[in-house]
Amino acid sequence: MTASFFDFPQFDIERNGVRVHGRIGGRGAPLLLLHGHPQTHLIWHRIAPVLAEHFTVVALDLRGYGDSGRPADDDDHVAYSKREMALDALAAMRHHGFERFGVLAHDRGARVAHRLAADHPAAVDRMMLLDIAPTLSMYENTTEAFARAYWHWFFLIQPLPLPEALIASDPARYVRSVMGGRHAGLAPFAPEVLAEYERCAAIPGTAESICADYRASATIDLAHDRAEIAAGQRLAQPLRVLWGEHGAVGKCFDVLAHWRERSLQVSGRALPCGHYVPEEAPGDVLAEALQFFTPLQQEGTRS
Repeated sequence: MTASFFDFPQFDIERNGVRVHGRIGGRGAPLLLLHGHPQTHLIWHRIAPVLAEHFTVVALDLRGYGDSGRPADDDDHVAYSKREMALDALAAMRHHGFERFGVLAHDRGARVAHRLAADHPAAVDRMMLLDIAPTLSMYENTTEAFARAYWHWFFLIQPLPLPEALIASDPARYVRSVMGGRHAGLAPFAPEVLAEYERCAAIPGTAESICADYRASATIDLAHDRAEIAAGQRLAQPLRVLWGEHGAVGKCFDVLAHWRERSLQVSGRALPCGHYVPEEAPGDVLAEALQFFTPLQQEGTRS
């Protein structure tokens, strides 16, 4: 593990009573990093130090994950909508003085990034998303193969309190079962980073927050997506999409075709890995990111 990522200064801000935790480091144009489930901002530990040689890197914990806050859910799941999570990210970037920035995001964080770019197009210059197709597309095109691979999508949205109780009974087992059940098992994860994922999963309220995140994706987030489609809105920012060739997303969905329905300018390809792209294929992600975000870096140099 590259210890220098742990030397990045940590910060906490508060938005509407919810703590947003993260790290910031580097110099140059701003680049926001968002993680997925059931992880934290530490997914970027292998690439953030090099990115920080070119950009000011801001890595956040999503609400409900890591050391960010865990607000109570509500009947409509507004508190865990990707719209609300996007506002957390926007507030964190503005706290550091960044009004326009690039976004590199994986899994759940990529769904937050999608909503951030759609709701606040002036803030997002360009965006790279890892191993997702649009949420609505994935739900509407679910197959048996996808349901078997992404069983947690359907387990976590079941009525409370059963999913919460099962997760909270042994949070470390949940983390290891979800992450270890993919293509590469637990081998890609640095032991000290995996220990952090387990620590954060055991923080009181995490099980409730994880379920709320997925319940929001199956309800209010879909409503937001459908409203956007009905209005004829599509992402205008340059979008680069990467996915693991051994992962369920690439096997079950035509990733680029689905994103072309939602974006005006998208490109992408599969990488030789599974779902946990930043930890399984950090060199490929780093090379792609340095190339894709170069215009952002050049713009930062001119400003």
